[in-house]
Formats: sequence, C-alpha cells, structure tokens
Amino acid sequence: MIHYKTLAELQGLVGQALGSSDWLTIEQDRIDGFAQATGDHQWIHTDPARAATGPFGTTVAHGFLTLSLVPVLSEAAFAIDDVRMGVNYGLNRVRFAAPVRVGSRLRGHFKLLSYEPLEGGAQMTVQASIELEGSAKPACVAETVSRRYT
Repeated sequence: MIHYKTLAELQGLVGQALGSSDWLTIEQDRIDGFAQATGDHQWIHTDPARAATGPFGTTVAHGFLTLSLVPVLSEAAFAIDDVRMGVNYGLNRVRFAAPVRVGSRLRGHFKLLSYEPLEGGAQMTVQASIELEGSAKPACVAETVSRRYT
C-alpha cells in the first residue's frame, strides 16, 4: 500500500499510478452473497452443477460484483492520510472484458486521471483496472469519480 500524506499532493500526480492492491480470491460464497443482495440468481453465477456444462465451465462472478470490489481493492492499494471522508460521485465508463470464474484471483491497479480542487477537498477521477490473474484482458476497467474531503 502507498500512503500519501495529503490530498493536495495528488494534484501533481495526474496521469500516474496511485498504487496496486494485493490479490483477492473470488469464492462461491461471495458470489452467492452478491446474488442474495441483488436478487440476480442467474444460474451461471449460482448453480455450479449447471454452470459446469455452460460456456465458462464453472460459475462466474457477476460483472457488478467485480465492479463493487473497486472500493476494497482501492483501499488496499493507496491511502490519503488527511482525508476524513470520501463519497462516490459516479462512474464515467465501465467495461467487463473477461469473465471472473469462481476461484479466480483479482487485484486492482489505480491511475489518477483528473484532480479538481473543491472547497474542503477534491474531486478525483481514477481509472480502476481489475487484473484477472492469468488473463491477457482485465476483468473490469472503470473510471470512478469520487469526492474526498480533508
């Protein structure tokens, strides 16, 4: 994990990597929990027997489950010491480039795309690239927009 002392120092890092997380293994329990929370019980996610004969040979994580891991992967990749609060402001773009099979490992790579000062903080656009171990394509690439306050 990379620690930045102040939010203001990130202004000079636009276009640069902010950090990368450790690997996170995607287990069936996490997929099932996401299905329960969202009501998306499609068999490719929740029925291992049926999914074994499906297009991926096993169950796969929901794309939105992969996207929902961006905050936890980001938190493991970098921290800004003087930020007291952050809020999700939205997304500019999201793509799911590769299926995440159960048992796969993911890690996040984060690059600062823009920094706009705000009263008491800043709005940041960060590219989150979710690497899928062993895949030439990332599982997900998203431009996240957040507001961080000091």
